[in-house]
Amino acid sequence: MEPIRFVGQIRFWNPERSSGLAVADIPAPHVQALGGLKQQRVRGTLGGVAFASSVMPAGGGRLALSVSKAMMIAAGIGMGDEAEVEITAVGRD
Repeated sequence: MEPIRFVGQIRFWNPERSSGLAVADIPAPHVQALGGLKQQRVRGTLGGVAFASSVMPAGGGRLALSVSKAMMIAAGIGMGDEAEVEITAVGRD
């Protein structure tokens, strides 16, 4: 499988709370290439920094990449920032 590349904005999973889990939404054209709206492990880069994480359904037909605090610090990005993302599903060719 070819890596999926996009620019994503880091946002709170639950924007009404303005705290908690950070995510980046996967653009709709890439969702099917990752296997659809299902939770799965991925690896890739965020702002050029390697990571392992997961994607999960985010409601409203969206798929989101879970972005840890460590990933954000390593990439030098914060909440609301945009970053280049490259991901590949783990265990898929």
